[in-house]
Amino acid sequence: MLIKMWLNGEPIRDHMDADMLLLDFVRRHGALSVKRGCETANCGLCTVLLEGKPVLSCSILAAKAEGKHVVTLEGVQKEAEEFGTFLANQGAEQCGFCNPGFIMNILAMEKELKDPTEEEINEYLAGNLCRCSGFVGQLRSIQAYLKHKQEVRAHEAE
Repeated sequence: MLIKMWLNGEPIRDHMDADMLLLDFVRRHGALSVKRGCETANCGLCTVLLEGKPVLSCSILAAKAEGKHVVTLEGVQKEAEEFGTFLANQGAEQCGFCNPGFIMNILAMEKELKDPTEEEINEYLAGNLCRCSGFVGQLRSIQAYLKHKQEVRAHEAE
């Protein structure tokens, strides 16, 4: 079947099998940050943004993206690097294997939730697994990043 969509802002038109997962489709088109982890929609490694909302690409058929915009870490490099600095500063990046899916969720959360509480952050990230840590460093990095973004917005509003 033929699919037309946008991947990281670029139009894609390609033939695929009807049962192809979005994970496999985006990887085939160079989005190698999207990782295959558990294959049971439990780890968050395959998180992409579909029309701005985080989805697990291992559990969605590529056909669901027909005519839609899909964004991977490759499509948000500037934002990812900015947040990645906060991860590194808190010593929270460890092995980095979970970072792409984790970062995609953080960037989506930042747009969706205004001034989230610690509980809201934890709920939003419940589907992301990190085998290296207990998320204490990640939580500190998220809070520092969100505080920084609020300060930048307040300064720009002046």
